[in-house]
Amino acid sequence: MSARTRASALKELSAEERRQLRRASQPRWIEPMKAVLHDRPFSDPDWIYERKLDGVRCLAFRTPKGVRLLSRNDKSLNNSYPELVEALEREPCPDFIVDGEIVAFSGHITSFSRLQRRMHIADPKRALRTGVAVYFYLFDVLHLEGHDTRRLPQRTRKKLLRGTLDFHGRVRYLSHRNREGEKLFVDACRRGLEGLIAKRAESRYASTRSTDWLKLKCSHEQELVIGGFTAPQGKRTDFGALLVGYYEGRELRYAGKVGTGFDQRTLTDLGGRMRKLERADPPFADVHPIPKGTHWIEPELVGQFAFSEWTRDGRLRHPRYLGLRNDKRPEEVVRERPR
Repeated sequence: MSARTRASALKELSAEERRQLRRASQPRWIEPMKAVLHDRPFSDPDWIYERKLDGVRCLAFRTPKGVRLLSRNDKSLNNSYPELVEALEREPCPDFIVDGEIVAFSGHITSFSRLQRRMHIADPKRALRTGVAVYFYLFDVLHLEGHDTRRLPQRTRKKLLRGTLDFHGRVRYLSHRNREGEKLFVDACRRGLEGLIAKRAESRYASTRSTDWLKLKCSHEQELVIGGFTAPQGKRTDFGALLVGYYEGRELRYAGKVGTGFDQRTLTDLGGRMRKLERADPPFADVHPIPKGTHWIEPELVGQFAFSEWTRDGRLRHPRYLGLRNDKRPEEVVRERPR
């Protein structure tokens, strides 16, 4: 893409849209916008619909000095995904901030479990040797060539993103639909996908959790804080089950035990991490009764879990461990409730 074509992406904005641009030097960090859980699919011409991906949120900052990949809690991801850094460095545009999701695939479905093999590796050569192919799906542009674009409408930002970057290698554009949200949701669930993200077409980009972005999930999943583990029994090694919870204000609320979803590598790795965090007293405010053989740990680890439903007393039914997250602070983990 030529410099002339890149310049035209901004020039093609309407006079009103150009008034919403703000001249600004590129910031070191922007807090990402987050979606709110919603329980009913809908169709509305004032909204757009994107495929929900099961990966790691990432903001990419490109300047003439290079590319920085940052997780949603401001940690560098450059060493974990060097091929994505290289692809973004090949973009002719020297000044942008884009928002997206890093994923790995199992067949045609994004797989958080498969991405686990890359997430916790901080050596570029080791990361590439895993053989796990990763892709960076971009869905928003927050800064472009000396302009803060966050005040532009959502649909306009998507158009600006699509018309600006070349999308080299494993960097891809996340397309959207403008209608038939209910039909798209049913189709996503039928195909075994995560669900949809619905976004208000005229909304600005806000560094907060906002009802202008709604996530519609085909199954129940969320992050939870690990606050303890039980001793292994039988042939199981390292630990038996995880004790997990979520925050209400400053209190960590107990959500139950999780005893499935672990292979031997996970048992060994997670067990080793937890033993280094052991403490004498429970971090939970309300764990009753205390499971037999429990070991308490500092609430520093965040996991991703699938489950069938919440019970009336705030416990998980049929929970299953999916993987460990390193892109979210424990104190951010709250129970997701549909709005």
